[in-house]
Amino acid sequence: MRQLTRYALACALACAAPFAAIQQAAASEEMEIRIGYLAWIPDPGPLLSNVIPEPADAGLRGAELGIADSNSSGRFLKQRYELAAADADDLDALLEAARQQHAGGIRLFVVNAPSESLRELSAALPDSLLINAGSAADELRVDQCLGNVLHSLPSRAMLTDALVQFLALRRWNRALLIVGQTDDDKAYADALRRSAKRFGVRIVAEKPWTFDNDQRRSAQTEMPLFTQTSEYDVVLVADERGDFGEYVPYQTWFPRPVAGTQGLTPTGWHRSVETYGAAQLQKRFEFHAGRWMNDRDFAAWIGVRSIATGVTRLKEVDPVQLRALALSADLPIDGFKGRKLSYRPWNGQLRQPIPVVHPRALVTTAPLDGFLHPFSELDTLGFDEPESECRLSEKRS
Repeated sequence: MRQLTRYALACALACAAPFAAIQQAAASEEMEIRIGYLAWIPDPGPLLSNVIPEPADAGLRGAELGIADSNSSGRFLKQRYELAAADADDLDALLEAARQQHAGGIRLFVVNAPSESLRELSAALPDSLLINAGSAADELRVDQCLGNVLHSLPSRAMLTDALVQFLALRRWNRALLIVGQTDDDKAYADALRRSAKRFGVRIVAEKPWTFDNDQRRSAQTEMPLFTQTSEYDVVLVADERGDFGEYVPYQTWFPRPVAGTQGLTPTGWHRSVETYGAAQLQKRFEFHAGRWMNDRDFAAWIGVRSIATGVTRLKEVDPVQLRALALSADLPIDGFKGRKLSYRPWNGQLRQPIPVVHPRALVTTAPLDGFLHPFSELDTLGFDEPESECRLSEKRS
C-alpha cells in the first residue's frame, strides 16, 4: 500500500511539473500593450456666454473605456492593455511628458491637443504612431500631413459637408453666415464656405461677430437687427468657442433654422446616437465616466480600439507596421456607426458617418442618400483624394 502511495505521489509530481511549466510559458507569452494618452487643451479665455463647458476629462474617459474594452477581449488572446495618461497646461510640459512616456518604452499614443501641439509631438516622437483625437484642423488632412499621425476625430470639412448635405436635401439653399472672432471660428467658416460651394448652397450674406457685450441681456434687441439682410433659408454659425452662437436661435430677423456650431450641429458623436449597438457603448461609458460621451471621448475610444484591432491582426505592437495596416484596406474597425470604418490611405483620416443633431435628438446621419462616390459614400465627407496633397500610404512603408 505504501509503495502504491509513493508511486501515486511520484506520478503526481511528475505530471505537475510539466503543467506548471506550461502555465509559466503561457503567462510569459502574454503580450503587453502600453498606450500613452497626451492632452493639452489651451485656456479658451473669457466666454461671453454662460454655455455649459466641455468636461475637463473629455477624451481621457474615452481612452480609458477603450482600454477596458480591449482588455475584455484581450484576455482571451493573451493581450493586456495599459494606459499611461498625462495632461499639461502648456506645450513644453506636454512635450516633456511625452518624452518620459517614450523613454519608458511607449510608442503608441492617443493625442488630444490642438494642431500646433500635434505637430510638435509628431516631430518629437518620429518612431511612434500618434492617433489624433483632438484637432479637427483641415490643413492636417490636406497639405500638412504628418507621416506618423492618423486622425480618429473628424475634420471640420467632414462636419460641414455632413451638415450642408442635409441643407441641400431640404433645399435650404440660401444661407446667412455669421463668423466669430477666433482663428478656429474663421477655420470653421472656411469649411462652411467650401461645403456650401460643393453642394450648391449659396451664402447670400456674411457678417462678422464683433460685439463684446453680454448677449444674455441684449439678444432679443440686437440679434434681430444684426441678422437683418437679404432673405435666407438658414443661418449658419461659426462659433466654436461658444461666445454668441447659443443666442442666435429664435432671435433671427427671419424665422429660420440655425445650424453650424450651434443649433443643428454635425458632430463625431452624440448621446442621442443609439442604433447599431451604440446604446450599449453609451451605457458602458456613462457607467465608467458618470456623464455622456462626447466627440472627443469617442475619438479617443476609437483610437485605442484601432490600435487594439491592429495588434490583434498583426500579433505585434510595431508602430510602423500598425500604421501600414491602418492605411491599407485590411483593417475594418467596428465603431457602432452602422458600417465598418477605415482610415483613408492618402491622409490618415478615419472614414465614418457623421451624426447631425440638435441638443436633444439625432436628426440624420451623413452621408445621405443621393450623394454618391465611386469608391465609398463616406468619402463624400471631407477632402477626397484628388483634393488632398497628402499621400501617406506612399511614405514610410
